[in-house]
Amino acid sequence: MTRLSVLLSCLALPAFAECPPPADVSAELETLFAEARDANTEQDGRALSQQMWQLWLTAPDAAAQEVLDRGMRKREVYDFVGALTDFDRLAEYCPLYAEGFNQRAFVHFLRQDYDLALVDLDVALRLQPRHVGAQSGRALTLMHLDRIDEARAQLEDALHNNPWLSERFLMAEGGPLAPSGNDI
Repeated sequence: MTRLSVLLSCLALPAFAECPPPADVSAELETLFAEARDANTEQDGRALSQQMWQLWLTAPDAAAQEVLDRGMRKREVYDFVGALTDFDRLAEYCPLYAEGFNQRAFVHFLRQDYDLALVDLDVALRLQPRHVGAQSGRALTLMHLDRIDEARAQLEDALHNNPWLSERFLMAEGGPLAPSGNDI
């Protein structure tokens, strides 16, 4: 094996291949959003949230899936440099796959590089406008940038799609994104 073929096999992406377009999951998501809005319990809401994530975390092909999974494993053990390398490669290979940008944004957020996180979240949301993970991540990022009104509006959008997000407590009375104007 040549050095190049070894390197390409380590990256788990086919040389000179094009990523297929991501699956259109909008109908499934619409159903899940409606079911989430109608859910009566936290348990039901979380189960529906998990189904949403299963859709977003399904990459367009096996090679992209391997890179996504590997990057997420690296992120989980705080190998942020390795995770960013994988997510950079995924974004380059699959530029229409929102989750690659969302995952890279999450690593930037964890590294407290909020400006870069916001760039990737904006790309993810252009590709998948109702991605509640990217919406809530964008709300948190804006909150850390002290852009509170924008953060509140973004979180409201996310909660419209999925009222069971754990971030909903940020908008509760006394929370950092609680609506203002009701003080005495």
